[in-house]
Amino acid sequence: MTLKPSNIILIGMPGAGKSTIGIILAKMTSRDFVDTDVLIQILQKRTLQAIVDSDGYLALRQIEQNVLVELSVQDCVVATGGSAVYSDSAMAHLKANGLVVFLDADIRTLEARIRNYSTRGLAKRADQSFADLFQERNALYRRYADITIVEAGLTQEEVCERIMQQIEVPFSGTVLVP
Repeated sequence: MTLKPSNIILIGMPGAGKSTIGIILAKMTSRDFVDTDVLIQILQKRTLQAIVDSDGYLALRQIEQNVLVELSVQDCVVATGGSAVYSDSAMAHLKANGLVVFLDADIRTLEARIRNYSTRGLAKRADQSFADLFQERNALYRRYADITIVEAGLTQEEVCERIMQQIEVPFSGTVLVP
């Protein structure tokens, strides 16, 4: 069966590469790119960390849910925030309008990429370690994923090629990314 989604929705932990892979994938598939973390920051006129600092992590999750439920795009690659999967209504809305791809990176890789864990603007409890967050979210990512791409040993372009193979999007050529 050939899947022909309008949108390709990227989910995964902070550091999984949703934004970077999303940009490359959008170029490869001739789609627009939407980063919902950026949308939140534009709408709120403040950073994710400022939201967490002033209003708390649950407020950030609520804001994220509102943005995702109201998102109305077609033919886009959408990079979601890592906490998008906490909202059943947001994920139902995203799944109704696209194919959800879980970018599955192992914890060691994520920890190497995330150097600003305490100031990144993550929607997490103050007492929650990165390993605890990884464990908690991993089950949710798997629950909502239509496709899971294990990133271990792959370049960003190879991850994109695997996604395209899974959804059978034709592509031939090279995309150069600065």
